[in-house]
This record gives sequence, C-alpha cells and structure tokens, in this order.
Amino acid sequence: MPVSLTIPMILPTTLALAAAAALINFWLSLRIGQLRGKLKVDVGDGGHDSIFRRMRAHANFSENTPLLLILVAGIELSGKGSWWLPVVGAVFMLGRVTHAWGMDGRFKAGRVFGATSAILIQLGLGGFALFVAMHQMMHP
Repeated sequence: MPVSLTIPMILPTTLALAAAAALINFWLSLRIGQLRGKLKVDVGDGGHDSIFRRMRAHANFSENTPLLLILVAGIELSGKGSWWLPVVGAVFMLGRVTHAWGMDGRFKAGRVFGATSAILIQLGLGGFALFVAMHQMMHP
C-alpha cells in the first residue's frame, strides 16, 4: 500500500493573500520602473512628483501589508477565521490597488478608500486578534 505524502493546507487564506501581495508588489514596482524609464530617471524620483507618488504608494503597501499578513495568519491559526477572513483580506488588497491609482491623482477616491480600508481593517483584525488571544489565555 503506497504511503500518502499529502500535507494538509494549514493557512490557505494567508497563502492566497501573500500570493496576491506578491503580484501587487510586482505591479507597484513595475509602475515605478516604467515611469522612471519614460522620464529618464536612474535612481530615486529625480525631482518628479509623479515618480515620488508612485514610490510612496509602493512604500505604503510595504508598510501595511506585512502586519495584515501576520494578523491573518494568527487568526487563521487560532481557528477563528471562518468565511469572513478571506473577504476582509481581499478588501484590503483591493484597497491597496485603489490607493496606488489614487496616488497617481486620477482617482482620488481610490486613495481615500485605500487608506481608510487599511486603517479600519488593521484596527478590526488587531482588536479581534487581541480578543481571541485574551480569551485563550483566560480559558486555556
């Protein structure tokens, strides 16, 4: 009888969101590189506000996404994630994309949605994670 080497998926939501984050990170980097090429800027923003804005959108993504992934992984490991966790993660990722478009100045509502969704989702997941952790400590 053959032995199965199948390992159960432990963090499917975290893995899916990390994959989405990798694609969004690539897209954000590509946008900066394309604009640098067009404006003939080798390093930095070259004093161009448009490059600076794209760099800040990328930096903002890099500043916010790791914490989201940590919170999602912790909640998922606790077994308290359910159907809503991937939905919340998807809204966060959508917010990061709209934020980048908003930073270009063409879709200002996207910047507001992206910033607001990032803040509210992090506060919500942080509060939920704290509640789950405190409950587990009080009722091991």
